[in-house]
Amino acid sequence: MKKITLLLFLFALHHITYSQVISDKVSVEFKNANLRTVIQNIEETSYFKFYFDERWLESDSIAITKQFKEVRIAEVLDEVLQNTSFNFYISENKIILTNNSIIYNQLPDDYFGIPLEKDENGIAIAPIFYQQFDSLKRENTRNPNKNIRDIVLIGKEAKNQKKKTYILSGYIRGGKNREGLSNIIVKIPKTEFTTITDKNGYYKLQVPPGISIVETETFSYDKVSKKIMVYNDGTLNFSLIDNMNQLDEVLVKTNKNKNAKAAITGVTTIDSEGIKNVPLVLGERDILKVALTLPGIKTAGEGSSGYNVRGGKEDQNLFLLDHAVLYNPSHFFGFFTALNPYTTKKVDIYKGSIPAEFGGRLSSVFDISSKTGNFDKFEGEGGIGPATSNLMLSTPVIKGKSSLVVGGRASYSDWILKSLDDEKLKNSQASFYDIILKYNHKINTNNDIESTLYYSHDKFSVSSDSLYKYSNRLATLKWNHTFNEKNKGSLILTNSEYKFNIDYQSPGINSFDFGYKINETQLAAKMTYTYNEKHKFSYGISSKLYGVDPGYLNPKNPQSSLVPVDVETEKGLESALYVGDNFKISDKFLLDFGLRYSSFAALGKSTQRIYEQNLPISDATVIETKTYANNEIIKKYGGFEPRIAARYYLTNDFSVRASYDKTYQYIHLLSNNTTQSPTDIWKLSDLNVKPESAQQFSLGFYKNLNNDELELNLEGYYKNSKNILDYKVGADLLLNENIETELLQGEGKAYGIEVLLKKQEGRLNGWLGYTYSRSLIKLNSQFNEEKVNDGKYFSSNFDKPHDFSAVLNYRFTKRYSFSSNFIYQTGRPITYPIGTYDYGNAQYTVYSDRNKFRIPDYYRLDIGINIEGNHKIKKLAHSFWNISVYNVLGRNNPYSVFFVTDEGQIKAYKTSIFAIPIPSITYNFKF
Repeated sequence: MKKITLLLFLFALHHITYSQVISDKVSVEFKNANLRTVIQNIEETSYFKFYFDERWLESDSIAITKQFKEVRIAEVLDEVLQNTSFNFYISENKIILTNNSIIYNQLPDDYFGIPLEKDENGIAIAPIFYQQFDSLKRENTRNPNKNIRDIVLIGKEAKNQKKKTYILSGYIRGGKNREGLSNIIVKIPKTEFTTITDKNGYYKLQVPPGISIVETETFSYDKVSKKIMVYNDGTLNFSLIDNMNQLDEVLVKTNKNKNAKAAITGVTTIDSEGIKNVPLVLGERDILKVALTLPGIKTAGEGSSGYNVRGGKEDQNLFLLDHAVLYNPSHFFGFFTALNPYTTKKVDIYKGSIPAEFGGRLSSVFDISSKTGNFDKFEGEGGIGPATSNLMLSTPVIKGKSSLVVGGRASYSDWILKSLDDEKLKNSQASFYDIILKYNHKINTNNDIESTLYYSHDKFSVSSDSLYKYSNRLATLKWNHTFNEKNKGSLILTNSEYKFNIDYQSPGINSFDFGYKINETQLAAKMTYTYNEKHKFSYGISSKLYGVDPGYLNPKNPQSSLVPVDVETEKGLESALYVGDNFKISDKFLLDFGLRYSSFAALGKSTQRIYEQNLPISDATVIETKTYANNEIIKKYGGFEPRIAARYYLTNDFSVRASYDKTYQYIHLLSNNTTQSPTDIWKLSDLNVKPESAQQFSLGFYKNLNNDELELNLEGYYKNSKNILDYKVGADLLLNENIETELLQGEGKAYGIEVLLKKQEGRLNGWLGYTYSRSLIKLNSQFNEEKVNDGKYFSSNFDKPHDFSAVLNYRFTKRYSFSSNFIYQTGRPITYPIGTYDYGNAQYTVYSDRNKFRIPDYYRLDIGINIEGNHKIKKLAHSFWNISVYNVLGRNNPYSVFFVTDEGQIKAYKTSIFAIPIPSITYNFKF
């Protein structure tokens, strides 16, 4: 009996002691501690021990700063595990961590949200998805090729969950650069749960609790299926592999799904990766030069930096690089594009129906996107050519979360010029470079940011005493936010600047420095709302502030006879509000309509002339000079810009589209040249210069032929314009404080038919394009000095009725291919001298009507041989050689015609840019 009493006493003492030792309260403090450190601290300061899989903490990025004083261990764990996928179960001094799921010591009858059925023995039967989970366990036991870890656990299980669906979100990436993929279908097969990725590759999908299979669906990439066990809201990312059945000979493409489903007309997408086989001058891969081979897009001449789209002037095109305006997209007078081909992803060109989110230009939008960096590994790409070299490097900053792209490009023309025998050319300069940085950061599934910095610089002085310099600079910051599965938005801040400078070194005392600058800053908010399957709304607001320094001239020598000039600066505020709806009326009929309202306010500080009405604008008709204070409104303009487009399927592979657009433009490019020049200046609308406006009607037919192997597009358009800027004969534009006295504003009209036949697959691929178009302008007035060609319509400087292009590539093997590029264009208009007359003992020249004649037609053939390196997977770098000949026929295409008087006779001479074949070899590499 004594022994039994003693044993009971010892047992009670042990139980009391143990209960005191195993107190469920702890005192711990954490400072920026990760989860592993938290576990170690709790174990060191208490008698609790943790049990878990060490692999769960391999990507432990949590940072906890917290102090607990005599707090129950369950409360401590609830707080530190709140933002993780871990749950816990406490048994005496043991803490068992579970990933996603919860350990139950008993199951209440209503735990699953439904009454539990019981079998004949009175044992509760688990809900169906737990039966599925158990059956999968048994299936994996029977089949050794499967593993339960193939199931992806989604979300963190919580007690008393009663939701019928949860949100699964994530990113889908693919391609060589592992970029976000748009228009990828994500779905649970044989259910209503389906969605599609946005342009950044992000998706949100409603999913039921329990076990499901989620799969992707796309033509371009292999299908990926994943089994998931859904406990709560969570993330699931996909990495897709190129579908090897799709050949990569595609050179230029309009997204196939987009082409079949979209309502808008006149939109084309050019992928930078797909144009590497197109032979171009000096072997430079140039995404905008390839655009010139497409119907409706022209340039006034070889080496011209401007683009004319559907009869529009050079300044009527909006060039955007990652949402910021790029004022001069060319290097060296248009011979090269100011874009690094290895950092440029693609360009979407809108020349027919322009979406309501874009505005400020009449003719087109070139929406250029740079590449997103690789989030997982370091990689690079580059090229070495006869005149330029390019390099692109991409690296993850925080693996899986952020990436950085750095690109650089430079010419070595200076070195080439100095190696020539001609002394004049030896002392010349001609060089350029551009650099770009792009940073992407995924904050979480609902937020990400991207930022781009870009700078380009040109300088040249060819057999001249003047050194010309011009540069572009832009910066963008974009925040993308997903409010829910239906609402998404972006907040965008951009800044752009373009400036040029002429440094004139005179042998005498009249050296001077002349310069010009334009700067704009814009803030925009863009939203999308998917109401249902029939309606997808887009809406937004934007505002940009212009600052224009029209020019200055500073003599370098105090003894100079030149007078310093500093033209008064200009300021303007352009704002817009838009809303659009993509309305799916039926499977055959789709509407895309939008309404945009834009406004512009010319702002002071400024001095404006007021001219007498019903008289020509000149120095003689000034009646008042008015002064405006800083930021005072000088003049306001604005108007509605409706946009509507429709698509109707006549058959499964034959559709018709129509569209109507109205646009306003409040900024104008002033130039004395036939083509755009780096020293042209931009002018804001003000009291005496009205904004330009245009209306365009388009109609197109789109047919797929030969089992979708061929695509045939036929589009027609008609456009009329008002207040188009032109100039009086002999206009003086530079450093003119009263520039309105040199300007004319008239009407314009343009119309045309465009045909495009594309073959994207097979050994022979490419496209044929033909355009018949006219571009006319009318400058009429009640005053003779403001009339041109008697006030009748006449051809604009870039009116080229016939334009044909053929870009073809033939692949002999997977490594060797042959490319060719043929272009034919009608010669552009020109004004000729047609006679002379004597007056007051002097002889004068008589000129024809403006643009009555044409220079000779233009045609050119380029050829190239493309050699890809071997396709071994494990190698230092993959290479690609391009051997090409530009203008292989040696055609002496005239760029311009000029006239001189020689011994009393007027003689015409033509100038050419490349009058001989230009061979080049370019080496491209990727690692």
